[in-house]
Amino acid sequence: MARHALLVLAVASLAACASRDQKSVTDAATAPLSDLNLLKAEIPAPLIKAQQGPYAAPVTSDCPGLTAELQALNEVLGPDYDAPPGAEESLLDKGTAEAKKAAVGALRNTTEGIVPFRGWVRKLSGAERHSRKVQAAITAGTARRAFLKGMRFQMACPAVQDASLVPEVAARP
Repeated sequence: MARHALLVLAVASLAACASRDQKSVTDAATAPLSDLNLLKAEIPAPLIKAQQGPYAAPVTSDCPGLTAELQALNEVLGPDYDAPPGAEESLLDKGTAEAKKAAVGALRNTTEGIVPFRGWVRKLSGAERHSRKVQAAITAGTARRAFLKGMRFQMACPAVQDASLVPEVAARP
């Protein structure tokens, strides 16, 4: 058991140095701390605002105001379904990405196995309840983003640099 704890501490210290792109490694390495509710994911302000009224009229209902609110949501939620695909990846890049995903999965399985009776521990520590709150905030943010994108489309706002914010107005009938 002490060997597992040392492994987790070593991986966690390495993961602390991880860049933003390697957030999944950090999350996998710190899973036991999350299970014990010692490490909580903070809910970003745009998602808290979205929970208060996903379909509420925006404060500024002009095109720049809608775009600004959408960009804030995109920063915390990531790209939407209609975001343009990235640059074409080579087979080597795809293979490397799959290998990284497999390594992170193996790390997560190892670290999650450290806490015995993990499901019960998560319930008793409050980690499960916090995970549900975070998921509810993400759901509200996703609904808010869709609502605002619909408003932008209805208002025929001009296209912006971030094509994921609104479908092409020229595609309207």
